[in-house]
Amino acid sequence: MKEAPGESVIRQRMRKIHWKAQFTKSLKIAVAAALSIALAGELGLNYSSTAGIITILSIRNTKRETLKSAGNRGLAFLCALLLSAACFRLIGYNLWAFGVYLLLFSLFVLSVGWGEALANVSVLVSHFLTERNMGLGEVANETLLFLIGTGTGILVNLHLHKNQIKFDRLAEEADAQIKEILRRMSHWLPREDKSEYDSECFAHLEKALDAAKICAAANYNNAVRSGSQLELDYIEMREKQSVLLREIYNNIVRIQYLPEQALQVAALLGQIERDYHRENTVEGLLERLEALLLQMKEQSLPQSREEFEARAILFYILMQIRNLLELKKEFLTCHFSHTNTS
Repeated sequence: MKEAPGESVIRQRMRKIHWKAQFTKSLKIAVAAALSIALAGELGLNYSSTAGIITILSIRNTKRETLKSAGNRGLAFLCALLLSAACFRLIGYNLWAFGVYLLLFSLFVLSVGWGEALANVSVLVSHFLTERNMGLGEVANETLLFLIGTGTGILVNLHLHKNQIKFDRLAEEADAQIKEILRRMSHWLPREDKSEYDSECFAHLEKALDAAKICAAANYNNAVRSGSQLELDYIEMREKQSVLLREIYNNIVRIQYLPEQALQVAALLGQIERDYHRENTVEGLLERLEALLLQMKEQSLPQSREEFEARAILFYILMQIRNLLELKKEFLTCHFSHTNTS
């Protein structure tokens, strides 16, 4: 199928964003690892390169993930010290002891969901086997390596913060796609020939919502203190609306016979498109919808089977529109106590 002109632009933009993110993370890893190794070397620690490896394994995409990972690794490291001390003391400093330690430690960290700590913590424990000793000096050496590696990984992610401007831009792109879908619905509903009315706009909307959702999740995980789910809930609301919009589209293309009510429903869709913005409480639109439903109930009964089927589809479309508007009203009620109607 031929690619829509706008789709190629979206693909190019997403590739550019992905490349920038990958380059930034790679640069961050390289610099942080080098700094860890340099610091460990300046302190005269043995196996200083291990600090760089720990830093690499500690860096995550968001601040919240980095801190959570560091906490899990810290607890795992303490458990590994106790477990390896018992194994080396009872069995000796040999491969058998290290193998028993790995078996028990692996079972423990995997059972509690700390699997990410298995590799780097066990590398530190392997140094005790190499030194054939687990005295205070050796434990201090490995502890400092762990603290330097993990601490540097945390420090390089302290700059991460919510990108409100980026989310607003992506959310506006998704909203623009929804407005376009509503505009096309208003245009095509009162037309008998719908052969050129395709559903490609929903693919564009899905991509826009996915991009905004990724940004909202990153913002949530980088706002360690506030952790507001407003942006995530907003995108979830729009995703639910997109499902309803696709159902409305499927019903519109089914309509062959056009009763006079088709123009009324199309006008309502056009009004929703014109009033569409993030702060709209939709109360006025819900009132207009209810008035239209009441008006349709008072109209004369269908005179033919074709008219009956068409009006039944139109009535179902109105029910879907009501659900669409109720989703927005519920979102605003949940997150805001004082809003102005449009």
